[in-house]
Amino acid sequence: MRALRALIRFFSTAQRNTFENRVRENQKLFQENNDVPVYLKGGRNDNILYLVTMTLTMGGLPVADSSLLLDREEELL
Repeated sequence: MRALRALIRFFSTAQRNTFENRVRENQKLFQENNDVPVYLKGGRNDNILYLVTMTLTMGGLPVADSSLLLDREEELL
């Protein structure tokens, strides 16, 4: 019971704001008019995330379509 109270006290009094607030910097970055789409303004990580998402989406569509077609063919038989 003492350990539980100690943990509760530790987490309730621990510093909660350990990261720097960078909202203003990000607002400036995303509001720049530099002909870059919003989803790529975050840099290399955003570009990689976008490419992976598009690859999985475009790869998943044919798989889903073929699965649906196979199910439909089985129903017709």
